[in-house]
Amino acid sequence: MVSSTLTCSYATIPVPKSFADPKDNEFVDFNAKICQFCEMSNLKKAMEWFRLSEKPSISSSTYCAVLQLCAELKSLQDGKEVHSVISCNDVQINGILGTRLVFMYVSCGELRQGRLVFDQVVNEKVFLWNLMINEYAKVEDFAECVYLFQKMLNAGIAADSYTFSCILKCFAASESVKNGEWLHGYLLKLDLAACNCSVVNSLLSFYAKVGRVESARKLFDELPQRDVVSWNSMISGYVANGGSEEGLEVFKLMVSSGVEIDLASAVIVLSACASCSDLSLGRSVHSFGIKLHFNKETKFCNILLDMYSKCGDLAAASRVFEKTSEQSVVSWTSMIQAYSRSGLFHDAIRLFHEMTSSGTKPDIFTLSAVLHACASSGSLESGKSVHNYITEQGLEPNLFVCNALMDMYAKCGSMEDASLVFSQMPVKDIISWNTIIGGYTKNDLPNEAVHHLATMVSGKWEPDGRTISCILPACASLSALNMGRQIHCYVLRNGHHLSDDRHIANALVDMYIKCGALVLARSLFDTMIPSKDLVSWTVMIAGYGMHGFGKEAIRAFEEMRREGIKPDGVSFISVLYACSHSGLVNEGWRFFNIMQKECKIEPSLEHYACMVDLLSRSGKLQMAYEFIKGMPIKPDATIWGALLCGCRIHHDVKLAERVAEHVFELEPENAGYYVLLANIYAEAEKWEEVKKLRVKIGRRGLKKHPGCSWIEVKGKVHVFVAKDGSHPEVRKIEALLRKVREGMKKEGFSPKLRYAMMNGDDLEKEMALCGHSEKLAMGFGILNLPPGKTVSVMKNLRVCRDCHEMAKFMSKTTGREIILRDSNFFHHFKDGSCSCRGFW
Repeated sequence: MVSSTLTCSYATIPVPKSFADPKDNEFVDFNAKICQFCEMSNLKKAMEWFRLSEKPSISSSTYCAVLQLCAELKSLQDGKEVHSVISCNDVQINGILGTRLVFMYVSCGELRQGRLVFDQVVNEKVFLWNLMINEYAKVEDFAECVYLFQKMLNAGIAADSYTFSCILKCFAASESVKNGEWLHGYLLKLDLAACNCSVVNSLLSFYAKVGRVESARKLFDELPQRDVVSWNSMISGYVANGGSEEGLEVFKLMVSSGVEIDLASAVIVLSACASCSDLSLGRSVHSFGIKLHFNKETKFCNILLDMYSKCGDLAAASRVFEKTSEQSVVSWTSMIQAYSRSGLFHDAIRLFHEMTSSGTKPDIFTLSAVLHACASSGSLESGKSVHNYITEQGLEPNLFVCNALMDMYAKCGSMEDASLVFSQMPVKDIISWNTIIGGYTKNDLPNEAVHHLATMVSGKWEPDGRTISCILPACASLSALNMGRQIHCYVLRNGHHLSDDRHIANALVDMYIKCGALVLARSLFDTMIPSKDLVSWTVMIAGYGMHGFGKEAIRAFEEMRREGIKPDGVSFISVLYACSHSGLVNEGWRFFNIMQKECKIEPSLEHYACMVDLLSRSGKLQMAYEFIKGMPIKPDATIWGALLCGCRIHHDVKLAERVAEHVFELEPENAGYYVLLANIYAEAEKWEEVKKLRVKIGRRGLKKHPGCSWIEVKGKVHVFVAKDGSHPEVRKIEALLRKVREGMKKEGFSPKLRYAMMNGDDLEKEMALCGHSEKLAMGFGILNLPPGKTVSVMKNLRVCRDCHEMAKFMSKTTGREIILRDSNFFHHFKDGSCSCRGFW
């Protein structure tokens, strides 16, 4: 309802009755009214009066008041309207008005518009320069910060402590060491000692953040006066640069100097205690914190909890957690991580469910921690439960969470689920690719790992060191030597120095070993000097053992010890394995004793298995049996299985039957052991017993893995299975094998018919033996590879004796070296003999 009007030079504007002055005929003071509503933070009413006013009569102070309120309330639209009026009325934008206008724009997130106004304003006040520098720092445009700072100095405007502190943070964030050193020099000219303490502390912080902790310490030591922030900056600088112990020394000096620690000091020092496992000092800081009432601060309690868990005092961590008044998401996450660090993965998972039941919503770090616990414990069901929670909360598209989910599924052996998560990810990073490739490799799916690498590269992703480390074991598993060499070339082309990156170097050595290129592996191993570590030596020792070179493995082991590298349990497993597969019984016993007496390493099941295998392969079956019975720990199926293999090699049927009872009791669903006993019966021509075992295998629904062999020729992998008639060259291969068999008979080699695993006449058995997959692969290699070229064949199961004999004969008659890798061993055939010398 309109009750009166205001007449101005622009128009007659109706004024609402509620806004009109009680004395109808008196002039309304718009400036006063607008400022009154601004003081009341009532922007809506202030703007209504502003719109009703005679614009030329609005004072500069009124504009400033409205703009200030627009800035405080983040009302960009109203601020722009005021700016428009100022421009239309040709009001000079300078001094306080210019400052308020710039402040309004940057407060409302319009930095670009604020900068346009800033550039038009004649500025002699440092406040506005500081405002702009700080805003550009927030958006990480550090180059513009530096430009404005230099422009400010050139304009003769004196920087204050805030300017220096802000620009030093910019230099630190952009790692501009030279600029920081220049500013340090500039401050020295201004008399650094006279500078504000906050500036000096910012300079300390700058040097620490760019990794120049020595420069920070030099500056610190020269300070005539230090406040608690100076001490904290120096301690924090050491801790952030991996010098936790030095940081703790500075803290002790701080306390002895009588400086009272604050909450920031306590948090930094507890972090350092966690890093270097200084539980004693951590407890002392805890006591300090209680006296100073820091224990009421959530941040202090969280870092305290983390310190106790990293120092191995889970009970103390639990007490802190229970006494924390406000259990935040950080508290819960720290406690879940504490349980995981102590190997209590199921407790970590339980705590996660307690957390969600309490109403505390986990963040991505909590989810990562609980998924790690599921992965480490192999708890697939728990992992899926967490995955369901993530889906319900709508967190699945998060990249960090998806990577953690994939890792959990891969470590729990469910690559189908891992692959599903990977395929549904809207965005992937290099960690995503590495996780899926590494998962396939670790789950014995090398073909899928190689496929994903090819897809990754075709998608313009650049493999990193982790990718290389993940794919090389897949190449080793497939014996894909050509691919392994290509990856080696890629590593060299991309500037990786193997002497610096031992992880990749060790993976390459392992790949060459498992691809049969032992000479190349040793050559690469030798170039790693002086960066060889325990893993490097262990890989090389295991490689010699795998290829049947036991004495070379022993020499490498002893050379490692001379280099001052102390062997661990895995190293001893490698050298014992080498002794076992080379028939070096005395040497094996010597190393077994050195491990216990000199190195004080308690034998594990793996060590005992190696010793049983050593005795069994050497024909000392009864000694091996007594050794098992005298073991201080309960033998598993692997140990009894090693003796069962020895019974087959040395044809001891009676002992095999006794041993098989133990094996079947421990692993009743493992078809391999039933097949092994069946082989023993077949070789002894006990066909009724073979038949009984086959019936038992059928009743239990057990399946033997089919034997297959493969060979790479001209970049293509050819796969063969037993009695395979599908290969296009199978007729040529069979003809070659018959010719080889006839040659063997002429030279006195009789077929090992007992390995045919069938009850038939000799011709039927001989035909069955000719169809073994490794023979087909070797025959194909001889037919298709150039004369003199090494024939390298891989097999997924153990090579049979008859195939072993034929390979020896073929190497002699063709003048070729034949390398045959079975499920766990390499046979190098040359001139009619094998590197294994019968021990495999």
